[in-house]
Amino acid sequence: MSHGLLWVPLLLVFVLLAALGWLERRRQQLFGAWAEGAELAKLDGCGAARLRDGVLSWSTFQAGQFQPQGEFVIKQLELVELLSLGSGEAPLTEESQGACRLRLVGGGEQKDLPFSDSQRARRWIEELMSRSRCEL
Repeated sequence: MSHGLLWVPLLLVFVLLAALGWLERRRQQLFGAWAEGAELAKLDGCGAARLRDGVLSWSTFQAGQFQPQGEFVIKQLELVELLSLGSGEAPLTEESQGACRLRLVGGGEQKDLPFSDSQRARRWIEELMSRSRCEL
């Protein structure tokens, strides 16, 4: 009897891991549909972003769907800054890794786009600046 009870926690862990895997697969499938036709797209721990028809939009995944968080028209883009995610206005140095945000400035407004990986954010800076120059 006691040997059988030792397997119960393992069974619960297995069920939990299977449920989490199913949720992640659903999130990725919804992202695929949401980002379809996008010129540039990302999905990470901070949310999703896509560039479609000159408009950059980003969302977070909540309650089984993507909730819009903001958008920015790329042809208005004047400046992109890489900032730390949690420490106010501190710029991110070249050696820094981890979570960060892109500050998009232009058209009299500024918006922050969160990233969970600074290397990917640096690649996005290059892509966004090159696309904003093409839009002009």
